[in-house]
Amino acid sequence: MAKSRETVGQGWGIWALAFGYFACYVPYSALTKALSRGVYPGMERPLAGFELLPFSLMASMVGMFAFITLKGWWKHAHHTRVLHLDVPHPTRWTFLSGLCTAGIVATTTMAYTFGGVSIVFVMLLMRGGVLIIAPIVDAISKRKVRWFSWSGLVLSLAALLVAFLEGAGYAITLVCVLDITIYLASYFVRLRFMSRFAKSVKENANLRYFVEEQMVATPVAMAIVAAVALLGDGDISRLLARGFVELPASPVFGLVLIIGLLSQGTGIFGGLILLDNRENTYCVPVNRCSSILAGVIASYSLTLFLGQRTPRTGEMVGAGLIIAAILFLTIPSMLEKHGKPSPSPG
Repeated sequence: MAKSRETVGQGWGIWALAFGYFACYVPYSALTKALSRGVYPGMERPLAGFELLPFSLMASMVGMFAFITLKGWWKHAHHTRVLHLDVPHPTRWTFLSGLCTAGIVATTTMAYTFGGVSIVFVMLLMRGGVLIIAPIVDAISKRKVRWFSWSGLVLSLAALLVAFLEGAGYAITLVCVLDITIYLASYFVRLRFMSRFAKSVKENANLRYFVEEQMVATPVAMAIVAAVALLGDGDISRLLARGFVELPASPVFGLVLIIGLLSQGTGIFGGLILLDNRENTYCVPVNRCSSILAGVIASYSLTLFLGQRTPRTGEMVGAGLIIAAILFLTIPSMLEKHGKPSPSPG
Protein backbone atom coordinates (compact mmCIF):
# COMPACT_ATOMS: atom_id res chain seq x y z
CA MET A 1 0.00 0.00 0.00
CA ALA A 2 1.39 3.40 -0.96
CA LYS A 3 2.24 5.85 1.75
CA SER A 4 -0.37 8.49 2.45
CA ARG A 5 -0.31 11.81 4.21
CA GLU A 6 -3.38 10.60 6.10
CA THR A 7 -1.44 7.99 8.06
CA VAL A 8 0.23 8.36 11.44
CA GLY A 9 3.54 6.68 12.16
CA GLN A 10 3.85 4.75 8.89
CA GLY A 11 7.21 3.53 7.55
CA TRP A 12 10.16 5.08 9.34
CA GLY A 13 7.79 7.61 10.95
CA ILE A 14 7.05 5.32 13.87
CA TRP A 15 10.79 5.09 14.58
CA ALA A 16 11.05 8.88 14.61
CA LEU A 17 8.33 8.84 17.26
CA ALA A 18 10.25 6.10 19.09
CA PHE A 19 13.36 8.29 19.12
CA GLY A 20 11.36 11.19 20.60
CA TYR A 21 10.02 8.82 23.25
CA PHE A 22 13.57 7.65 24.00
CA ALA A 23 14.95 11.20 24.15
CA CYS A 24 12.33 12.24 26.73
CA TYR A 25 12.57 9.05 28.75
CA VAL A 26 16.30 9.16 29.48
CA PRO A 27 16.28 12.40 31.52
CA TYR A 28 12.78 11.73 32.87
CA SER A 29 13.65 8.41 34.50
CA ALA A 30 17.15 9.48 35.57
CA LEU A 31 15.97 12.69 37.27
CA THR A 32 13.06 10.92 38.99
CA LYS A 33 15.37 8.25 40.39
CA ALA A 34 17.99 10.80 41.46
CA LEU A 35 15.48 12.96 43.35
CA SER A 36 13.81 9.96 45.02
CA ARG A 37 17.21 8.75 46.24
CA GLY A 38 18.27 12.23 47.34
CA VAL A 39 21.54 11.99 45.41
CA TYR A 40 21.13 15.09 43.23
CA PRO A 41 23.60 17.84 44.28
CA GLY A 42 22.10 20.33 46.73
CA MET A 43 19.39 18.02 48.08
CA GLU A 44 18.93 17.85 51.85
CA ARG A 45 16.85 14.66 51.78
CA PRO A 46 15.25 12.22 49.31
CA LEU A 47 11.83 13.12 47.93
CA ALA A 48 9.11 10.48 48.25
CA GLY A 49 7.25 9.56 45.10
CA PHE A 50 4.01 11.08 46.37
CA GLU A 51 5.82 14.37 47.02
CA LEU A 52 6.90 14.49 43.39
CA LEU A 53 3.43 13.84 41.97
CA PRO A 54 1.58 17.18 42.52
CA PHE A 55 3.86 19.53 40.60
CA SER A 56 5.12 16.96 38.10
CA LEU A 57 1.48 16.29 37.15
CA MET A 58 0.78 20.03 37.05
CA ALA A 59 3.68 20.57 34.64
CA SER A 60 2.50 17.61 32.53
CA MET A 61 -0.99 19.11 32.31
CA VAL A 62 0.29 22.53 31.24
CA GLY A 63 2.64 20.90 28.73
CA MET A 64 -0.19 18.84 27.25
CA PHE A 65 -2.53 21.82 26.75
CA ALA A 66 0.32 23.90 25.29
CA PHE A 67 1.35 21.16 22.85
CA ILE A 68 -2.15 20.49 21.52
CA THR A 69 -2.80 24.24 21.21
CA LEU A 70 0.45 24.93 19.34
CA LYS A 71 -0.21 22.00 16.98
CA GLY A 72 -3.78 23.20 16.36
CA TRP A 73 -5.15 19.76 17.16
CA TRP A 74 -8.19 20.85 19.20
CA LYS A 75 -10.15 20.92 15.93
CA HIS A 76 -9.93 17.12 15.73
CA ALA A 77 -11.91 16.56 18.95
CA HIS A 78 -15.69 16.36 19.17
CA HIS A 79 -17.22 19.77 19.91
CA THR A 80 -20.40 21.01 21.56
CA ARG A 81 -21.79 24.53 21.21
CA VAL A 82 -21.90 26.27 24.62
CA LEU A 83 -22.79 29.99 24.80
CA HIS A 84 -21.53 30.76 21.30
CA LEU A 85 -18.35 28.75 21.88
CA ASP A 86 -17.38 25.41 20.36
CA VAL A 87 -16.12 23.43 23.36
CA PRO A 88 -14.02 20.29 22.71
CA HIS A 89 -15.00 17.22 24.71
CA PRO A 90 -14.25 13.49 24.88
CA THR A 91 -16.64 10.67 24.09
CA ARG A 92 -17.51 8.06 26.71
CA TRP A 93 -14.77 5.76 25.43
CA THR A 94 -12.00 8.35 25.13
CA PHE A 95 -12.92 9.57 28.62
CA LEU A 96 -12.48 6.05 30.01
CA SER A 97 -9.22 5.68 28.06
CA GLY A 98 -8.10 8.99 29.53
CA LEU A 99 -8.76 7.65 33.03
CA CYS A 100 -6.50 4.70 32.23
CA THR A 101 -3.84 7.07 30.91
CA ALA A 102 -4.06 9.04 34.16
CA GLY A 103 -3.29 5.82 36.03
CA ILE A 104 -0.36 5.12 33.74
CA VAL A 105 1.12 8.61 34.19
CA ALA A 106 0.97 8.44 37.99
CA THR A 107 2.18 4.84 38.37
CA THR A 108 5.07 5.36 35.93
CA THR A 109 6.50 8.24 37.95
CA MET A 110 5.97 6.31 41.20
CA ALA A 111 7.72 3.22 39.79
CA TYR A 112 11.07 5.01 39.63
CA THR A 113 10.94 6.08 43.26
CA PHE A 114 10.90 2.64 44.93
CA GLY A 115 14.06 1.57 46.74
CA GLY A 116 15.78 -1.75 46.12
CA VAL A 117 14.93 -2.00 42.41
CA SER A 118 16.79 -0.36 39.54
CA ILE A 119 15.45 1.73 36.69
CA VAL A 120 16.25 -1.02 34.19
CA PHE A 121 14.57 -3.80 36.19
CA VAL A 122 11.38 -1.80 36.77
CA MET A 123 11.30 -0.97 33.07
CA LEU A 124 11.78 -4.60 32.09
CA LEU A 125 8.98 -5.62 34.46
CA MET A 126 6.47 -2.99 33.39
CA ARG A 127 7.30 -3.12 29.70
CA GLY A 128 7.43 -6.92 29.65
CA GLY A 129 3.95 -7.02 31.14
CA VAL A 130 2.58 -4.78 28.40
CA LEU A 131 4.33 -6.94 25.78
CA ILE A 132 2.39 -9.93 27.09
CA ILE A 133 -0.83 -7.93 26.96
CA ALA A 134 -0.33 -6.77 23.33
CA PRO A 135 -1.01 -10.09 21.50
CA ILE A 136 -3.93 -10.80 23.85
CA VAL A 137 -5.52 -7.50 22.83
CA ASP A 138 -4.80 -8.27 19.17
CA ALA A 139 -6.48 -11.66 19.52
CA ILE A 140 -9.55 -10.11 21.15
CA SER A 141 -9.64 -7.40 18.47
CA LYS A 142 -9.13 -10.00 15.69
CA ARG A 143 -6.03 -8.27 14.34
CA LYS A 144 -3.52 -10.36 12.39
CA VAL A 145 -0.15 -10.64 14.14
CA ARG A 146 2.74 -10.90 11.68
CA TRP A 147 5.80 -13.11 12.17
CA PHE A 148 8.30 -10.32 12.80
CA SER A 149 6.01 -8.91 15.49
CA TRP A 150 5.95 -12.32 17.20
CA SER A 151 9.76 -12.45 16.95
CA GLY A 152 10.14 -9.04 18.56
CA LEU A 153 7.72 -10.06 21.29
CA VAL A 154 9.58 -13.30 22.10
CA LEU A 155 12.94 -11.54 22.30
CA SER A 156 11.49 -8.81 24.51
CA LEU A 157 10.02 -11.38 26.89
CA ALA A 158 13.36 -13.21 26.96
CA ALA A 159 14.92 -9.95 28.18
CA LEU A 160 12.48 -9.91 31.08
CA LEU A 161 13.17 -13.57 31.91
CA VAL A 162 16.93 -13.00 32.05
CA ALA A 163 16.50 -10.20 34.59
CA PHE A 164 14.33 -12.41 36.81
CA LEU A 165 16.68 -15.39 36.61
CA GLU A 166 19.53 -13.21 37.86
CA GLY A 167 17.49 -12.42 40.97
CA ALA A 168 16.98 -8.74 40.25
CA GLY A 169 13.36 -8.92 41.40
CA TYR A 170 13.91 -10.31 44.87
CA ALA A 171 13.87 -6.87 46.53
CA ILE A 172 10.55 -5.81 45.01
CA THR A 173 7.98 -4.63 47.59
CA LEU A 174 4.22 -5.10 47.82
CA VAL A 175 3.64 -1.40 47.09
CA CYS A 176 5.77 -1.69 43.95
CA VAL A 177 3.79 -4.77 42.86
CA LEU A 178 0.52 -2.88 43.39
CA ASP A 179 1.85 0.08 41.39
CA ILE A 180 2.84 -2.18 38.49
CA THR A 181 -0.48 -4.05 38.63
CA ILE A 182 -2.44 -0.80 38.28
CA TYR A 183 -0.11 0.22 35.44
CA LEU A 184 -0.65 -3.03 33.52
CA ALA A 185 -4.42 -3.10 34.08
CA SER A 186 -4.65 0.49 32.80
CA TYR A 187 -2.65 -0.41 29.71
CA PHE A 188 -4.83 -3.44 28.96
CA VAL A 189 -8.01 -1.36 28.94
CA ARG A 190 -6.35 1.50 27.06
CA LEU A 191 -5.02 -0.76 24.29
CA ARG A 192 -8.39 -2.45 24.02
CA PHE A 193 -10.15 0.89 23.50
CA MET A 194 -7.50 2.04 21.02
CA SER A 195 -7.89 -1.14 18.99
CA ARG A 196 -11.65 -0.74 18.88
CA PHE A 197 -12.06 2.99 18.34
CA ALA A 198 -8.78 4.20 16.79
CA LYS A 199 -5.61 2.77 15.15
CA SER A 200 -7.03 3.90 11.83
CA VAL A 201 -5.30 4.65 8.53
CA LYS A 202 -7.00 8.06 8.72
CA GLU A 203 -4.96 10.60 10.67
CA ASN A 204 -8.00 12.56 11.82
CA ALA A 205 -9.46 9.53 13.64
CA ASN A 206 -6.21 8.87 15.49
CA LEU A 207 -5.63 12.52 16.37
CA ARG A 208 -9.22 12.83 17.60
CA TYR A 209 -8.68 9.89 19.93
CA PHE A 210 -5.29 11.24 21.08
CA VAL A 211 -6.60 14.75 21.85
CA GLU A 212 -9.71 13.53 23.66
CA GLU A 213 -7.74 11.02 25.72
CA GLN A 214 -5.04 13.52 26.66
CA MET A 215 -7.50 16.25 27.64
CA VAL A 216 -8.82 13.85 30.30
CA ALA A 217 -5.65 12.13 31.57
CA THR A 218 -3.54 14.70 33.43
CA PRO A 219 -6.45 16.93 34.59
CA VAL A 220 -8.15 13.91 36.19
CA ALA A 221 -4.88 12.72 37.76
CA MET A 222 -4.25 16.25 39.07
CA ALA A 223 -7.78 16.50 40.52
CA ILE A 224 -7.46 13.14 42.31
CA VAL A 225 -4.08 14.07 43.79
CA ALA A 226 -5.41 17.44 45.00
CA ALA A 227 -8.52 15.83 46.53
CA VAL A 228 -6.52 13.19 48.38
CA ALA A 229 -4.06 15.81 49.66
CA LEU A 230 -6.87 18.07 50.85
CA LEU A 231 -9.41 15.57 52.18
CA GLY A 232 -7.39 12.47 53.06
CA ASP A 233 -6.03 11.52 56.46
CA GLY A 234 -3.04 9.22 56.15
CA ASP A 235 0.61 8.98 55.16
CA ILE A 236 -0.13 9.33 51.43
CA SER A 237 -2.26 12.43 51.99
CA ARG A 238 0.45 14.02 54.13
CA LEU A 239 3.13 13.35 51.53
CA LEU A 240 0.97 14.79 48.75
CA ALA A 241 0.20 17.85 50.88
CA ARG A 242 3.91 18.28 51.58
CA GLY A 243 4.52 18.16 47.85
CA PHE A 244 2.02 20.99 47.28
CA VAL A 245 3.21 23.16 50.17
CA GLU A 246 6.93 22.54 50.69
CA LEU A 247 8.27 21.52 47.29
CA PRO A 248 8.14 25.03 45.69
CA ALA A 249 10.79 26.16 48.22
CA SER A 250 13.07 23.23 47.39
CA PRO A 251 16.25 23.86 45.36
CA VAL A 252 15.18 21.05 43.00
CA PHE A 253 11.67 22.43 42.34
CA GLY A 254 12.62 23.35 38.79
CA LEU A 255 13.76 19.79 38.15
CA VAL A 256 10.38 18.47 39.30
CA LEU A 257 8.71 20.69 36.70
CA ILE A 258 11.11 19.38 34.07
CA ILE A 259 10.22 15.82 35.09
CA GLY A 260 6.57 16.65 34.49
CA LEU A 261 7.22 18.15 31.06
CA LEU A 262 9.37 15.18 30.06
CA SER A 263 6.66 12.83 31.31
CA GLN A 264 4.19 14.55 29.01
CA GLY A 265 6.71 14.25 26.19
CA THR A 266 6.80 10.48 26.65
CA GLY A 267 2.99 10.51 26.72
CA ILE A 268 2.80 12.38 23.42
CA PHE A 269 5.32 10.25 21.53
CA GLY A 270 4.22 7.02 23.19
CA GLY A 271 0.54 7.64 22.52
CA LEU A 272 1.13 8.36 18.84
CA ILE A 273 3.19 5.16 18.52
CA LEU A 274 0.38 3.08 20.02
CA LEU A 275 -2.19 4.71 17.71
CA ASP A 276 -0.34 3.49 14.61
CA ASN A 277 -2.82 1.37 12.64
CA ARG A 278 -0.61 -1.72 12.72
CA GLU A 279 -1.16 -4.52 15.24
CA ASN A 280 -0.41 -3.95 18.94
CA THR A 281 2.13 -6.78 18.86
CA TYR A 282 4.16 -4.54 16.51
CA CYS A 283 3.48 -1.10 18.04
CA VAL A 284 3.87 -2.04 21.69
CA PRO A 285 7.39 -3.51 21.33
CA VAL A 286 8.46 -0.39 19.40
CA ASN A 287 7.17 1.70 22.29
CA ARG A 288 8.56 -0.57 25.02
CA CYS A 289 11.99 -1.08 23.43
CA SER A 290 12.52 2.67 23.32
CA SER A 291 11.89 3.07 27.04
CA ILE A 292 13.98 0.04 28.06
CA LEU A 293 16.99 1.31 26.13
CA ALA A 294 16.38 4.74 27.66
CA GLY A 295 16.45 3.09 31.08
CA VAL A 296 19.88 1.60 30.38
CA ILE A 297 21.24 5.00 29.34
CA ALA A 298 19.61 6.65 32.38
CA SER A 299 21.13 4.07 34.73
CA TYR A 300 24.62 4.61 33.33
CA SER A 301 24.11 8.36 33.56
CA LEU A 302 23.41 8.01 37.28
CA THR A 303 26.55 5.87 37.60
CA LEU A 304 28.71 8.31 35.66
CA PHE A 305 27.51 11.57 37.17
CA LEU A 306 26.14 10.64 40.62
CA GLY A 307 28.12 7.53 41.59
CA GLN A 308 25.17 5.11 41.62
CA ARG A 309 25.61 1.38 40.97
CA THR A 310 25.90 0.10 37.42
CA PRO A 311 23.14 -2.04 35.90
CA ARG A 312 23.34 -5.79 36.61
CA THR A 313 24.74 -8.17 34.01
CA GLY A 314 21.31 -9.70 33.47
CA GLU A 315 19.83 -6.28 32.83
CA MET A 316 22.45 -5.60 30.18
CA VAL A 317 21.85 -8.99 28.55
CA GLY A 318 18.17 -8.07 28.52
CA ALA A 319 19.00 -4.79 26.80
CA GLY A 320 20.92 -6.75 24.15
CA LEU A 321 17.87 -8.91 23.51
CA ILE A 322 15.81 -5.75 23.18
CA ILE A 323 18.17 -4.50 20.48
CA ALA A 324 17.66 -7.79 18.63
CA ALA A 325 13.91 -7.27 18.96
CA ILE A 326 14.24 -3.83 17.39
CA LEU A 327 16.08 -5.32 14.40
CA PHE A 328 13.17 -7.68 13.77
CA LEU A 329 10.67 -4.85 14.08
CA THR A 330 12.46 -2.77 11.41
CA ILE A 331 11.72 -5.46 8.78
CA PRO A 332 8.50 -3.86 7.39
CA SER A 333 10.17 -0.44 7.07
CA MET A 334 13.19 -2.01 5.34
CA LEU A 335 10.90 -3.79 2.89
CA GLU A 336 9.07 -0.57 2.09
CA LYS A 337 12.38 1.29 1.63
CA HIS A 338 13.50 -1.25 -0.99
CA GLY A 339 10.21 -1.07 -2.83
CA LYS A 340 8.79 -4.37 -1.61
CA PRO A 341 5.23 -4.48 -0.28
CA SER A 342 5.00 -4.73 3.49
CA PRO A 343 2.66 -7.40 4.80
CA SER A 344 -0.82 -6.12 5.49
CA PRO A 345 -1.62 -5.23 9.08
CA GLY A 346 -4.77 -7.35 8.80
